[in-house]
Amino acid sequence: MARLPRLTVSGFPHHVIMRGNNRQPIFLGNLDRERMLALMEQHSLAQGVHVHAYVLMDNHFHLLLTPQKEGALPTMMQAIGRSYVRLFNQTHGRSGTLWEGRYRSTLVQSERYLLACMVYIDLNPVRAGMVEQAADHPWSSHAHYRGLRVDRLIMPHPLFWTLGNTPFEREAAYAELVRAGLSAHQQSALTDSALSGWALGEADFIATLQEKSTRRLQKSKPGRPRLSPKKLEGEPEP
Repeated sequence: MARLPRLTVSGFPHHVIMRGNNRQPIFLGNLDRERMLALMEQHSLAQGVHVHAYVLMDNHFHLLLTPQKEGALPTMMQAIGRSYVRLFNQTHGRSGTLWEGRYRSTLVQSERYLLACMVYIDLNPVRAGMVEQAADHPWSSHAHYRGLRVDRLIMPHPLFWTLGNTPFEREAAYAELVRAGLSAHQQSALTDSALSGWALGEADFIATLQEKSTRRLQKSKPGRPRLSPKKLEGEPEP
């Protein structure tokens, strides 16, 4: 079966995952991580893609992005992937592929899942057992939203500003969201949608979005379409 084309629609947030081949490390030191962040900043600015959140793990990374024009997201990811592999191979004396394959991504409904996706990204190192709290992992956007540092890569989504009228209120509200964590349903939905490529949102959102894309946005229900009584009896239909 042919693989599903990636879903990319400008003006909507996308959850992106890029993994190392065979789960091998893609970062062998802080220099690698700094280079990756520099490439993300360079190419997001060049292509007009807003980066709302990120986390660098040992063998993969997550991004939450909104492309501002058609084609911007795949062009950005291709440029980052190629440039980083070249630098990584030169630094570590290796050759060949680094990535598992093409990046995984899906489009998420802002009002329903954007803040949850930010929390999901921040808690990735906690779920992996790397740190006890999101704030303990220095290679994510969490510190920016907690007011612990200014991250030039980050462009907050408008929904973040609705968390409070002052920076302190927004930082405290976001810290509480991360502390509360995600439900099992939210976590599963965010993981499955990004890996499968199906859009994540409520039915009316998906229906509206489908008008903007010729690509199917949701998985078909299992089973074959039901036949009409006439077809079951072998009679021709009008």
